[in-house]
Amino acid sequence: MDNSTTTLAVAIGARVKQERKARGWTLDQLAQAAAVSRRMVVNVEQGTANPSVGTLLRLSEALGVGLPALVEPPRSKPVRITRSGEGATLWSGDSGGRGVLVAVSGPPDVVELWDWTLEPDDRKISEAHTAGTTELLQVRHGTITVEAAGRAFTLAAGDAVSFPGDTDHAYANTGTETAQFSLAVFEPGVSSAHRQAEETNA
Repeated sequence: MDNSTTTLAVAIGARVKQERKARGWTLDQLAQAAAVSRRMVVNVEQGTANPSVGTLLRLSEALGVGLPALVEPPRSKPVRITRSGEGATLWSGDSGGRGVLVAVSGPPDVVELWDWTLEPDDRKISEAHTAGTTELLQVRHGTITVEAAGRAFTLAAGDAVSFPGDTDHAYANTGTETAQFSLAVFEPGVSSAHRQAEETNA
């Protein structure tokens, strides 16, 4: 991991540990709630792992805080500015693509704004988010294929699509040039969904 990735991993680990301890959970309890291994939780908390977006989503949903709470430092000001280059790179493709989280809102209804770059042959598979999640995507450059709701859609620059994010979906660049797109993810009732799950499991 480079310095920026290491710094982010350490910060995420500290927040995961803080949220876990605030709930009085053991490592095993968090691992079970998030459906990840105990070793992964330990590595994340120690900042020695560069967890996937899927792992971070499982942890954030288990803790009931939403992904932004883990990857963005807490701020008291209502206006949040992310300068160019300051976003959190949470996905890197085998061909050089990147998924950067650039802006977020707080719970209970979490909205995430992502800046995505997919190089030719890059493909990002995303697991289903919490129930009711909606994604909105607009291509800024190049061409991408979005796989959602059991179908595949090819989008060119300027095209946009909205689709349910609570089922498995994917984004792919099957073209020959770099593709860039903006992605907004609306995840409603993150905290309330977590509370309901806790009550169900009680």
